[in-house]
Formats: sequence, C-alpha cells, structure tokens
Amino acid sequence: MSKKTLVLGASINPERTSFQAIERLRKKGHEVVAIGLKTGEVADVKIQTDRPDFEKIDTVTLYLNADRQRDYYDYLLSLHPKRIIFNPGAENMELYRLAKAAGIQPDIACTLVLLSLDDY
Repeated sequence: MSKKTLVLGASINPERTSFQAIERLRKKGHEVVAIGLKTGEVADVKIQTDRPDFEKIDTVTLYLNADRQRDYYDYLLSLHPKRIIFNPGAENMELYRLAKAAGIQPDIACTLVLLSLDDY
C-alpha cells in the first residue's frame, strides 16, 4: 500500500540519508514529495523550498535537527499526517508531544530500516 510521504530536509547529495530515503521510497512504490534548502530532483521527485499545501500526507519523515524543525511545527501539524518519523539525529521531544496531542503518531525510527524490513 502506497503511503504518500513528505521528506523534510531533502538533499540532492547522494551521500545524504534523505536522498537515499527518497530513492528507496520511490522504489517501494510510495508517492513522495520533498522540501529542502535547495531545489533539485532525486529520482522523479522535485525538491521544493517553499511550504506547499500538500494533501493527504500519510507520513512525514524528518531529516532536520530539532532546532531547524521549530520553523516547521505549525506547517507540519497543518498537513494532518498520520505519523511523523523522527530519523536518527532528528529526535525532538517537543514536536513529538505536539504531534501526539494533535492525534499524529510520532515514531522515533529510521525510514531506511523500516523500508528494508518491509515495515514502513
């Protein structure tokens, strides 16, 4: 089952985990949208720098540290995703609590591991 995923902190650098996540999500058949500091493209996904009003986001997977996430709190909550994945280095108990209070499932996990285990 495809889960529309927002990759926040997307990068066009193939050595970055967010780049690898986009590639693997697409290979597994998930619809992906991405926001990063610079525009570009990974696989067939265009990285945007603004905050589009994406619809029907199932999962947000975070590749920003806690300090950089603060600017996105209201935006992320307004998208009403089903879950937010806090990848290694993106752990943030403040956003974790806000998500939970908003009825969003917060997960401290690794998207790449979840995909490799077919547990995404």
